[in-house]
Amino acid sequence: MSATSQHIKDILALLPDSPGVYQYFDKEGTIIYVGKAKNLKRRVSSYFNKQHDDAPKTRVLVRNIVDIKYIVVGSEEDALHLENSLIKKHRPRYNVLLKDDKTYPWICVTKESFPRVFLTRRVERGSGARYYGPYAHIHIARTVLELIHDLFPLRTCRYALTPEAVANKRYRLCLQYHIKRCKGCCEGLVSTDEYARYIDSVKQILNGNTGQLSDMLMSEMQNLASQMRYEEAQAVKERYDLVERYRAKSVVVSSTINNIDVFSYDEDDNAAFVNYMHVKSGSIVQSITLEYKKKLDETASEILALAIAELRERFASESREIVVPFMPEVTFEQLHITIPERGDKRKLLEISQQNARQYKIDRLKQAEKLNPEQRATRILTRLQKDFRLRELPIHIECFDNSNIQGTNPVASCVVFKMAKPSKKDYRHFDIKTVVGPDDFASMREIIYRRYHRLVEEQQPLPQLIVVDGGKGQLSSAVETLEELGLRGKIAIVGIAKRLEEIYFPGDTTPLYIDKNSESLRLIQHLRDEAHRFGITHHRNKRSKGQVVSALDAIKGVGPQTRDALLRHFKSIKRIREASIEELASVVGAAKARVISEALLKSE
Repeated sequence: MSATSQHIKDILALLPDSPGVYQYFDKEGTIIYVGKAKNLKRRVSSYFNKQHDDAPKTRVLVRNIVDIKYIVVGSEEDALHLENSLIKKHRPRYNVLLKDDKTYPWICVTKESFPRVFLTRRVERGSGARYYGPYAHIHIARTVLELIHDLFPLRTCRYALTPEAVANKRYRLCLQYHIKRCKGCCEGLVSTDEYARYIDSVKQILNGNTGQLSDMLMSEMQNLASQMRYEEAQAVKERYDLVERYRAKSVVVSSTINNIDVFSYDEDDNAAFVNYMHVKSGSIVQSITLEYKKKLDETASEILALAIAELRERFASESREIVVPFMPEVTFEQLHITIPERGDKRKLLEISQQNARQYKIDRLKQAEKLNPEQRATRILTRLQKDFRLRELPIHIECFDNSNIQGTNPVASCVVFKMAKPSKKDYRHFDIKTVVGPDDFASMREIIYRRYHRLVEEQQPLPQLIVVDGGKGQLSSAVETLEELGLRGKIAIVGIAKRLEEIYFPGDTTPLYIDKNSESLRLIQHLRDEAHRFGITHHRNKRSKGQVVSALDAIKGVGPQTRDALLRHFKSIKRIREASIEELASVVGAAKARVISEALLKSE
């Protein structure tokens, strides 16, 4: 037994059965993982007593652990907060990583005789100022600040307006006073009591209590109107209308829902996304989505618990109720946790989930814009998983037969590489060995011709073949691949038109893929492209046949005469409709009479 193994065993033997936080160190003495536990002994021992066959990343972590330290705390919730603090401080290699190092904007209300209200990204806790936020987007904060300055004549200057400075007229009136955006605090033209009333109303808006402010303004407007002070009443009405328009944009559910936090969760293979909303009086006053980069096999409930601790601390939330889509891993003391099934809280949760989902989509689009191949790889990986393929289907070929009432049977082969059409590799086929409308025999012919040639020329084979049709066409194609000795080398599926069923060889039960799945959209694109390409070829062939039968069958009309007529009249229809004189101007009088009579008889 190595010295390291014995050292770990000695630590495991001494671990207490208490809540706490554990830290794993590597041979360099660097913290590589921080975790929390309701029972330190049971949790930490589980890393070393299990094989972790289904968690390869955890196996790698365990191999690198050479030392363990732990901190005992009073509860699992305390452990969660300490874990969150240590992760942010040390950013261990194997911990879930919060991808959010931005400084968000706050709205600050200063503590002065005439307080200022402004945006800031720096929070100075000892100044006595009140900070509201943070706001997830700068434009939201600016919108709120614009509303406040439209409603109230607040100063925007940075003068130190102490009572002495105001009494001594140290500062002069500025443009803001003359355009009626400020009452002239610097020269004492507004009392501190009146200004304080403005600031109280501002705080109501920033706290989300717009309903109370709206009621207060309505009462003031009616009082002024009853005293026939109509101009003043009109000014208050304009402020009331501004508040109501702001409330109309922000109220989303019943105003009886007050002071709750809403959390939702979404994820992909590499990251998790947690949206947080704080709701007051039915209005969303704060909203933000955090992204967590997964490092080990973290569960959704683990990440949700970590996000709840982080976001409630960041927003200094005092809500006693939280709404979640499922229970977090940690039990939070003095918190009521709700998982709503219906009603207004369910509506709020759905809004939060929509925001988390949209954030995930936006991040994905942003990454794929920087690296276009990433999107193709993601779609093909999804297709590989849905169709249970051994290889990533980088090269896909799709076949379609086309004939109308058994005439001019043709087929098409379209080729997609990295989930995109490779049009230079498209191929047309004229059916040569099949008489009549026999789709199964036609499929056997084109599959044989296509892959017999690729094998002979030693060209690369596709990873996946898609056949436009159900079980019959698929069976015909599979038989041909077996005849060529390619059955085990190329995967093949069929897609039926009626319900978009996907058929696999030897399986009578089709696969139904989600209609919104990118896998199905890719297969539909292949099928539609093969159909379009085949129909185009079929129309061209049919048109050519009509030209040959109409002109080439006329005695005395050779290729030069035919081409001259088509160049001049553009189509057989116009040649039929032309008079003998018009035909004669192109081919002469004698041929014109012969052509006119022949076309008349053919009709």
